[in-house]
Amino acid sequence: MKFGFPILTTALVLAVPTWAQDRIYRCGNEYTNTVTEAQAKSCKLVSGGNVTVVQSTRPNPNAGVKVASLSPGQPGQRVDANEQRAKDSDARLILESELKKAEARQLELQREYNNGEPEKLGPETRNNQKYLDRVAEIKANMARNESDIAGIRRELGRVPSASSSSAR
Repeated sequence: MKFGFPILTTALVLAVPTWAQDRIYRCGNEYTNTVTEAQAKSCKLVSGGNVTVVQSTRPNPNAGVKVASLSPGQPGQRVDANEQRAKDSDARLILESELKKAEARQLELQREYNNGEPEKLGPETRNNQKYLDRVAEIKANMARNESDIAGIRRELGRVPSASSSSAR
């Protein structure tokens, strides 16, 4: 009985792959393992490996969005003039507040920069390279902030003002 169990197990392990290896036929873009169906459709036998076919669902052509069901914020739909004026006004207020913040930051950076000679901080008195690095960082922050200000001003030029939007 000692030798019977391993032999039976080995025989089962070798037989399992043959159960899954039925003949597979290709009928155009479809696959089948039914011989009668394959003969009826004159399908070709697939050789050279296993075939895995995953069924997908077909897209529903009527599942598109209908024009009547568009929400007010979607592209392609007109917005009420009063609502647009309110949005423009909000955008202008936001941009103006951002511009004020950026200009205040620029003034603070210019004071700190002190025409290229900012005051030395504690560890910078002994290490000149730290001082030079800080000066370069302040200068880079000033340039970046200046470009931010220019961008905000460009955006403000694009947003219609309250007086021009009421004339429409």
